[in-house]
Amino acid sequence: MLNLPNLLTLSRIAAIPLVVACLWFDRAWTQWLAMSLFVIACVTDWFDGYFARRYHQISRLGRFLDPIADKLLVAATLLMLVYNGTLHGIHVLAALIILMREILVSGLREFLAELRVGVPVSQLAKWKTGAQMVAIAFLLLRDVSPPVVTSTGLVLIWIAAGLTLITGYDYLRTGLRHMAEDQPTPGGAE
Repeated sequence: MLNLPNLLTLSRIAAIPLVVACLWFDRAWTQWLAMSLFVIACVTDWFDGYFARRYHQISRLGRFLDPIADKLLVAATLLMLVYNGTLHGIHVLAALIILMREILVSGLREFLAELRVGVPVSQLAKWKTGAQMVAIAFLLLRDVSPPVVTSTGLVLIWIAAGLTLITGYDYLRTGLRHMAEDQPTPGGAE
């Protein structure tokens, strides 16, 4: 069933091709538009969670779509920032760290869900997300803002990458603990 939180999540997914198109055309006004759409999408992430909890509208669809929408938005935007040269050289490594962690955590969550093990989002992971979102918003304005904005975005993307490593390790440690409890299946090979 589509409720307000799910509609907000779907709007975040719908914003992704618009952000990508703005970055593809790479004009001053499209950079502002890309940043505006990205920030609005980030704000909807907060609101969909708030409304879902406040009005008891947590749904299976929402629990499925919300993390996917977040990861798609971040991944698509980071890839376009690499494509247009905003993230270049050593800074590509920060984007790679963030993308690899997102894939790792998605796989671990899927594995742990099969075992009926939930992994709550830590406060540090929320800080990581905040730093990542602000960094990306700043980096989207590379040609239309003072250089200090881009420099701040680069510092924040590295802070986000560092927090990504820490929180990714926490998730991995939890996953490995449950993998170690795994018993071999009789007659099966894996």
